[in-house]
Amino acid sequence: MEEMEFDASQPVLLTPEGNARLRAELDHLTKVKRVEIAERLRDSKDHGEFSEDNSELDEVKQEQAIVENRIAELKSIFSNAEILAEDDIPTDHVGLGSLVKVSNEDQGFEFELRIVSSIEANPDNDQISDESPLGNALLGAEVGDVIAYEAPAGEIKYTVKSIRR
Repeated sequence: MEEMEFDASQPVLLTPEGNARLRAELDHLTKVKRVEIAERLRDSKDHGEFSEDNSELDEVKQEQAIVENRIAELKSIFSNAEILAEDDIPTDHVGLGSLVKVSNEDQGFEFELRIVSSIEANPDNDQISDESPLGNALLGAEVGDVIAYEAPAGEIKYTVKSIRR
């Protein structure tokens, strides 16, 4: 689990799907992972494995710290979160929550991605942060627009094919 930073003074905008995914993660961490870690700690104690050189115990304690930090982070996010209503997600232009189909005419492929806040970004699932180079370039674009952004491999251009919720 990687640590994310966000400005707690600004509201965190989440898509309904992102909100559900993060809430499910919090639920899993509090109801499943905490219990598993507590059982592993208890088992170590019951077996007298609380010696100073117990690397397994150190690993469990480290995992516990990571889980507790993520739980605190998620609770902080939710304390300042605003969930986008379906009607708040634009379809006449690209905005936060928009599902955008783009094509790369030069390489002959197209794909669809959702523009989300950095808190819920997950490029592996085609959820691109509005702060990323591609997400930022797409913001405000309309169907038919050609956008360009600078990538490590050089300038990349996409044509916006469709925008939906």
